[in-house]
Amino acid sequence: MNLRKKFRALIAQPGLVLMPGAYDALSARIIAQQGFEAVTGGGYAAVGSLLAQPDSGQSNMRDYADHYARLCEAAEVPVYVDADTGFGGVNNVRQMVRAFENAGVAGFFISDQVFPNRCGYLPGKEVVSLEQSLGRLKAALDARRDPDLVIAGRTDVKAVAGPEAAIERAQLFMEAGADLAKPHGFDTLDEIKRVMREVPGPHFATLSQAAGKAKVTIPELEAAGVSAVSFPSAALFAAAQAVTQIMAKLKRERSLDGIMDSLIPLEEYYALVGLKGQLAREEGYDLAARALLKKAAE
Repeated sequence: MNLRKKFRALIAQPGLVLMPGAYDALSARIIAQQGFEAVTGGGYAAVGSLLAQPDSGQSNMRDYADHYARLCEAAEVPVYVDADTGFGGVNNVRQMVRAFENAGVAGFFISDQVFPNRCGYLPGKEVVSLEQSLGRLKAALDARRDPDLVIAGRTDVKAVAGPEAAIERAQLFMEAGADLAKPHGFDTLDEIKRVMREVPGPHFATLSQAAGKAKVTIPELEAAGVSAVSFPSAALFAAAQAVTQIMAKLKRERSLDGIMDSLIPLEEYYALVGLKGQLAREEGYDLAARALLKKAAE
């Protein structure tokens, strides 16, 4: 089963799929090796790790495609990603879909914000008209070459025009052919249950550090029948905290002794990044080349 079929099967089966967010290839590998069945990649973590900036849409489609390709290669489990606004008009959306498919993503969501996109939890958001948002979504669906690629429509209109407008857009996204629709900002248990009642298809919840303290627990989401929940910034915040603390201690104490217990052991790091397999591959090709040369000399 390829990873896109696997992702569709995961979100269709009973139970809650936990999808931590990766901010780079190494974090994607760690998440997968800890036994998570899927990884998510978003703009908030990407802009934070690549540019050390808040996410106000300052990266471009090609940067994201390259970034997501590295996540997919490292994780080897389904990777569900953020496609922002599609990075322009319908022709830009078409290029984005093809680039993200080539990167290997299992699915993505596209939002109805104006371009450039802002993190959904930052102030100052604006949304395009309903006609434009449906046009973007239809362009994405038409550009899809692999029918197993999951395409979700996300609306940020709740912060601009209220929950009724958000529910309406999500319903229309599903009518347009989206695999799922997410009205952003429905974060309490009652709000999530309302979305699940009124918007068909699987529901993906989000527990982001950018939203502040979580308003719902993982057991509550599972009991409610939510299909998946993403943690888009948990790894990013964990890494920033750990590096800050360890570097502060190194600067303060001017010694490696005080930080060694906080560092991954060398053998574990090499196992994580696959050194043994890489060396074996090099040796295998060297042996094959020697065998060819010996045969040619006979």
